[in-house]
Amino acid sequence: MKPFHLAFPVADLETTRAFYRDVLGAKIGRSSETWVDFDLFGHQLSAHRRADAAERAADATGQVDGHAVPIPHFGVVLSMEEFSALAERLSQRDDVDWIEKPMVRFRGEPGEQATLFLRDPSGNALEFKGFADMAAVFAA
Repeated sequence: MKPFHLAFPVADLETTRAFYRDVLGAKIGRSSETWVDFDLFGHQLSAHRRADAAERAADATGQVDGHAVPIPHFGVVLSMEEFSALAERLSQRDDVDWIEKPMVRFRGEPGEQATLFLRDPSGNALEFKGFADMAAVFAA
């Protein structure tokens, strides 16, 4: 699979660096005074400082399997082992801004997945998914 690239707004680069590095385990790449790149599970995220980033965080939601999910959001699809390790690490912290704690969605159906939602310090919503069978990611 090829890495995905996403650029997104943040209010403060230092708190963003600390969150993505220390909380999510991302590696820090190139940076400047106005942006910083992260390697998050092999994908390139570019956080760009914007004064209005916190105000831009959306309040809109959609419904998935009976649960409200923030729109927009972004994240990474992981193997179940990677998801479990991340969920365990996050669950041990008291500074995680949870939207939805780890749960299983579509249990017993095609596309069964573990999922969790959280917000970064700028209010951006992130979702991490775990699949026991990566072939089921696009199951209908």
